[in-house]
Amino acid sequence: MKKLKMYSVFLLSIFAFGPAAAADFVIKLAHNGPEQHPFQDGAVAFKSELETSTNGAIEVQIFPGEQLGDEEATSQMIKLGTLQCAIESAGGGLAPFVPEADLLNLPFVFNDVEHFYRVVDGEVGTDLAEKVETALDAKFMGWYFSGIRNVWNDERAVKTPDDLKGLKIRVMGSPVLIDTFNALGAQATPMSFGEVYTSIQQGVIDGAETDHVDLLVENFFEVTEHVSLTGHMYLGAGLLCSNKFMDKLPDDLKEKVIEAAQSSVAVERMAMAKMTGDALEQLKEKGLKFYEVDLGPFREKVESVYLKNAENVGGMSAIEALAKQ
Repeated sequence: MKKLKMYSVFLLSIFAFGPAAAADFVIKLAHNGPEQHPFQDGAVAFKSELETSTNGAIEVQIFPGEQLGDEEATSQMIKLGTLQCAIESAGGGLAPFVPEADLLNLPFVFNDVEHFYRVVDGEVGTDLAEKVETALDAKFMGWYFSGIRNVWNDERAVKTPDDLKGLKIRVMGSPVLIDTFNALGAQATPMSFGEVYTSIQQGVIDGAETDHVDLLVENFFEVTEHVSLTGHMYLGAGLLCSNKFMDKLPDDLKEKVIEAAQSSVAVERMAMAKMTGDALEQLKEKGLKFYEVDLGPFREKVESVYLKNAENVGGMSAIEALAKQ
């Protein structure tokens, strides 16, 4: 009798309230970081605000860790309209389609995080965003930050460019990054981020260049030992949504997507700031060896990179203007 009564209550609840309403639109959002990465914090903030502000009319499904493909592949999907939104780094997801995005990937052009934000939030960042929108047929929502990059390997301490000679270092597909590490004497080896861990295990590469957060959350500390604090690059990443999707939305929902995306930028940046310091402490506890380096010799070695890539990124005047901001 008790079971029958409970079943009756269950049926009444279905008739009274009905099944949960399906969303009118679904956004699949991809990024290449694991769930512990600040990209995920930004994505979750975007999802939470958008689903709340639209009363469930838009559902956001998050796909971290290259589940839908590497950055170059998901950028192509954005362009084709087969993926609604993605977080694409300037090195892996944007530069292959927008050569000018490599301006941000030039070595040693940023003095600190504040300098980086002045650039991406200013005229330079706006101009690059417009070029990305044209190339990928997308709406550029804002610049995320993917950290300050350092080079690391499992072979030896790297304190001078000479120490890099012969080391196979994984880089993103950015021509600037490839040229940078070749100029420093390493063997620059482009490959998908998801292949780095096993490639080090198998001896395909000797190391890579990432920020502290990636070094921790991707468990690279298990397969490497030496971290050189080169700080050679500040990696920006764009939050993009395909115009082929955005054009399907009524104006009110389109505005809410833009608002939620732009709000998520601050969340992601704060998460990156906090996690960077925490990650460094944890990596030290795990026994990784960190080396301060004299950047002078490194800067001298990469001067050819500026000259070689100047035309593609807007000329030497663009590089000089970037450094002065």
